[in-house]
Amino acid sequence: MLQVKPQVQRSDLEGTNIKSEMKKNNLIVLPGKSYPLGATVYPDGVNFSIFSRNCDKVELLFFDDPDGRHTHIIELDPKVNQTFYYWHVFVTGIKPGQLYGYRVHGPYIPEKGLRFDGQKLLLDPYAKAVIAGKHYDRQAARGPGKNLRKAMKSAVIDPSEYDWEGDQPLNYPFAKSVIYELHVGGFTKHPNAGITPGKEGTFAGLIEKIPYLKALGITSVEMMPVQQFDPQDVYNPALTNYWGYSPIALFAPHCYYAHANDPVAIVNEFRDLVKALHKAGIEVILDVVFNHTAEGDENGPTLSFKGLENRAYYMLQERDKSKYANFSGTGNTLNANHSIMRRMIMDCLRYWVSEMHVDGFRFDLASALSRSEDGEPLANPPILWSIESDPVLASAKIIAEAWDASGLYQLGTFVGHKWAEWNGRYRDDVRRFVKGDLHVSQNLSQRLLGSPDLFRQIIRDPNRSINFVTCHDGFTLNDVVSYNHKHNLKNGEKNRDGHDYNFSWNCGAEGPGKDKEIEKLRTRQVKNLLTILMFSQGTPMLLMGDEVRRTQHGNNNAYCQDNTTSWFDWDLVEKEKELLSFTRKLIHFNLSHKFFQEHYHWNGREDHQSSKVFWHGVKAFEPDWSDHSHALAYTLFNRYYSECLHVIMNAYWEAMDFEIPSIDGFEGKKWYRVLDTSLAYPDDFPDLDEMQEIRRPKYRVQARSVVVLKQIREQTKKTNGLKGNKR
Repeated sequence: MLQVKPQVQRSDLEGTNIKSEMKKNNLIVLPGKSYPLGATVYPDGVNFSIFSRNCDKVELLFFDDPDGRHTHIIELDPKVNQTFYYWHVFVTGIKPGQLYGYRVHGPYIPEKGLRFDGQKLLLDPYAKAVIAGKHYDRQAARGPGKNLRKAMKSAVIDPSEYDWEGDQPLNYPFAKSVIYELHVGGFTKHPNAGITPGKEGTFAGLIEKIPYLKALGITSVEMMPVQQFDPQDVYNPALTNYWGYSPIALFAPHCYYAHANDPVAIVNEFRDLVKALHKAGIEVILDVVFNHTAEGDENGPTLSFKGLENRAYYMLQERDKSKYANFSGTGNTLNANHSIMRRMIMDCLRYWVSEMHVDGFRFDLASALSRSEDGEPLANPPILWSIESDPVLASAKIIAEAWDASGLYQLGTFVGHKWAEWNGRYRDDVRRFVKGDLHVSQNLSQRLLGSPDLFRQIIRDPNRSINFVTCHDGFTLNDVVSYNHKHNLKNGEKNRDGHDYNFSWNCGAEGPGKDKEIEKLRTRQVKNLLTILMFSQGTPMLLMGDEVRRTQHGNNNAYCQDNTTSWFDWDLVEKEKELLSFTRKLIHFNLSHKFFQEHYHWNGREDHQSSKVFWHGVKAFEPDWSDHSHALAYTLFNRYYSECLHVIMNAYWEAMDFEIPSIDGFEGKKWYRVLDTSLAYPDDFPDLDEMQEIRRPKYRVQARSVVVLKQIREQTKKTNGLKGNKR
């Protein structure tokens, strides 16, 4: 027998008399139309449209205050306001900024996948802005009872009401990009950030720090989630969901990242940030989460999708549709290849590109989007091909995290011809080599070449490998060289959360210490990791604060630490100014040298369109590929370039003498030292006109160090003002 959840009665409705109040405010209700979805502004009012296939009744509620009582309730008439599975209404007199929400009534039959709850206020999935009042309470959306005053509210937005001043996305190719992953809030929340009071942790606050980003030299910021998320979606209720991988309104900028509490101002503040970054020559890439939402599993709250059409938006377990398929590790998985969800994802991406001017997207757990409605991996997932081939997104960067939380690992085999991929293997192999692990050198050589062994398409652009040694998920770079083990007790999960295999080494003491030699070694190891990153083929990505040794005190899963554990400590800019200078020079070197901007793998073509790489060990042209090797060197040569580069990596715990090669076909006779991570500032990376000539056939590379040499053609070296010096 069907079980139907009791519905709210008309007598239970709060607020004023609908007809008289609407007449008094000159609001006229018209049938409306089924498209576009969401709230669309016209000169005389707003058209509202949502999708719900199995509901019985839809109510549209208006609010003047995110914490207050509703002012109007419009009950949609299925004979007038329903077309197919779309419920729609046009209301005259409504203006941008108006707060609204839905109550959707229907059968509550969890075992059939139906979870309607007419007492819960629901967000519009197409809402362009969201307001969370001071009384917002996630728990109020669980179980029986109303939550009107404690729910987030959707807001009407007119995207055309903004002056972009001619702004356009920058469209840098991957080959000329260096990405900087940052957290919008954490970048400016620290008390020492020096931000205008009231703008800490906001889009507006980030604008004030653009000069720092520009001076660093990066070309793109990859913002951790800025789609509206639920900060209360966290394991420990005493903490906050800081990272933001808990979305609930995919079209809306996160309201807590705006210093104003007005919905129109929230949207425009994000646009101000994009426009300001573009003026500084910096792209905006959004980390988007289309694999799950904040509604969690069957025990989670009803905030939007669950109460609108649960079976369309989520993957449900085949045998028991009261349970959610969980390929995201967070309780639910969005049904990305269902026609309704697929269209919403595409509409959302087009909106962020066309109306918000973002330059690209990084797709969290993108492999979850390759699963069918039954959860099986698809050879040709419709949504992924739609993203790749959509003309509105043609110039946008699309980056996949090519795995999900249930073991589907597609690094190197992700579909399509355009997708770039986060290269997790690069992170692991570089870390292992620098810490001194065995069985690594051969794998490392592939990572340095843009990982042709993983991607296996020799004509594939190697820059579609997004190389990184750290990201938000895991240790910071400082912690990679300062901790052997994770220290996540503050998360309240008894240190069970976070990765157990970090390929880190504390250099002799766990955590912060006063031993000067250990700290000196740690700084060197940081420089080693950064140097290898910038001298590899592929697109490099830095984590916020790694350039100044930001620490999370060994926490490798700081998703819930909205405090100084995660925030950028601006005192480090002065304290670590030497490392910051080193990093800036690395970025500049990468972006100004042709070797790192090629569209073919080194050694990838025989027609001289790609450079050649020669491998060495301590002896020239004799690489040691044995399992016990801790030394690797390589030379980059292109007959059409004015210089060649030689990179030497000694991960051994003793100094070694490396032969310097002579490259046939290159007219240069002298080698100059570009950098040596064992040297103190400023000799570790001098200005180009201060490079020292190497006059001996061997270079002594200190323990755990990286050295880069440069050779310049005879006809061009005279213009470089180079100095000679024995070493």
